[in-house]
Amino acid sequence: MSAPVQARPGPTRAQRDARAGRTLLAPTLLIVLLVVIVPIAWTVVLAFQDLRLIDLHRGGLTGGFTLDNVTAVFTSPGFYNALFTTIVYATVGTAGSIGVGLVAALALRRTFRGRTVARAFMLLPYVAPVVAVTFVWQTMLNPQFGIVNEIGTSLLGWDDPIAFLTQRSTTVSVFGFEFGVPVALLTVIAFEIWRYFPFAFLFLTARLAAVPGDLEEAARMDGATPSQRFRYVLLPQLLPVIAFLSVLRFIFTFNQFDDIYLLTGGGAGTGVVSVRVYDLLMARGDIGGASAQALVLSLVLVVLLGIYFRFLGRKVEDA
Repeated sequence: MSAPVQARPGPTRAQRDARAGRTLLAPTLLIVLLVVIVPIAWTVVLAFQDLRLIDLHRGGLTGGFTLDNVTAVFTSPGFYNALFTTIVYATVGTAGSIGVGLVAALALRRTFRGRTVARAFMLLPYVAPVVAVTFVWQTMLNPQFGIVNEIGTSLLGWDDPIAFLTQRSTTVSVFGFEFGVPVALLTVIAFEIWRYFPFAFLFLTARLAAVPGDLEEAARMDGATPSQRFRYVLLPQLLPVIAFLSVLRFIFTFNQFDDIYLLTGGGAGTGVVSVRVYDLLMARGDIGGASAQALVLSLVLVVLLGIYFRFLGRKVEDA
């Protein structure tokens, strides 16, 4: 008489859940692999090959590697100027957009008639097509028929119209001291602040709505002034959101291309690194050099973010 055959135990519930989770994650992982990982890896490979756009079909994973592209990036004087411009543009643009967004969120915090409409209008710069808004700014700032120069020359006493988007710098005298002002760069920074402050406005408005009203009421009963209530009650509640916005907006602004390219084409002292990469790729067809500059730009961004998280991230998180 043969021994009875024991049935193999089926998968446990935990195993079935794990299998189902892997099945659900598989499409997302595949998309990330094809859309993110593969292009990044291909860019790294191209950065170390001497390739022109017309010879792209020769690029491969083996042979032909060189450090000339990376060396050319660091030995080119124009790269450091573009990197400095990029850092200034990203830093001031990030701080300005968050600052204006905070002011707008505080101004529209209290309930009043038409607040919903006012909040909706706040989002227009962010949701409007970038081609449309850059065209409007170019028209407004035109030195021949723009409304800004018309108001400046007729009402504000300007001697001559200002070419905001094509003038590299101008000399300004304050209390007898003369210094140069980068006109075009400040203009594109102002556009950056105006276009992206609604992004910060949304986050800060949501956080302000979650602040317990009892905290402000207690501070008010203790005789705290509006500035004191903001500093000691609201600001500590907003610091984590401001830190998150600072990192996010700095990354976006550091890699910004379309706004500057549509406004100035990277001329008049507004040539950030992303525009330089585009010019290398499209004007010169140097795909190896463009990939190397994009790779170096990514590494610089990683270093700057590492410095932020090393020295400021923990303090903001504790606050």
